[in-house]
Amino acid sequence: MPADPRAVLTRPAPEPDLTVAYGDHPDQIADLRRPAGVGPAQPLVVVVHGGFWRSEYDRRHTGPLAAALAAEGYPVAQLEYRRTGEPGGGWPGTLTDALAGIAALPELATEALPGRVSRAAPIVIGHSAGGHLALYAAATAPSTVSGVLALAPVADLAAAYRLDLDSGAVAALLGGGPLDFPDRYAAADPRSLVPIRTRTVVVHGSADLQVPVAMSRDFVAAARATGSDISLVELPGCEHFGLIDPESSAWPPVLAVLRSLHDDH
Repeated sequence: MPADPRAVLTRPAPEPDLTVAYGDHPDQIADLRRPAGVGPAQPLVVVVHGGFWRSEYDRRHTGPLAAALAAEGYPVAQLEYRRTGEPGGGWPGTLTDALAGIAALPELATEALPGRVSRAAPIVIGHSAGGHLALYAAATAPSTVSGVLALAPVADLAAAYRLDLDSGAVAALLGGGPLDFPDRYAAADPRSLVPIRTRTVVVHGSADLQVPVAMSRDFVAAARATGSDISLVELPGCEHFGLIDPESSAWPPVLAVLRSLHDDH
């Protein structure tokens, strides 16, 4: 594992094959990567980046992950969306962008990468805040998502607000706390949106300092209790960023989970 777990955030990656737009705003775009090798068209893998929904983090830090997935033979889209700290970000734009992008990308990718992408609903991989958006999409627009791989997701917004994760990140997203905007939390918080009918696997490191693993344990237990098709893979000793780093010891189990989700389709 790299000495600095955050090294993946700035590690250079091959440029994407092309970029497509799913809306008119400059951030309503996604980078596409053509799968290595030859083979039949297959479902798109949509990568939703984290960064606590903040504008200073964008899709580029998922370049190493996306390039590694493309090298494994998956067609990949790195979704961008409006984020807090910029016009249109936060409530509701960040959430509506995630829904719109995930829904539009299979068609856009099919046209851009002919013969390599099927129009089937994609598998969505979300990390941290992107894990929240992946779970949100699966819960509220299940026909647009065929499977979710949630990597250290912020799966309980009310708890994340109480814990003050990333110094007020949830308040910045939703405008305040659960007492201020109960309707927004009810609409956006995966913890209140169970059951999730889409097959979902949550992967979380036991040594995560950014998003506590207890949040995933509690969320998965609650989701299972309501009949969700969901499971938790806990990686001992893994921190927050290893989950998106193809050079980390966490990568093989993450890839194995993706394969299991992909093989269902």
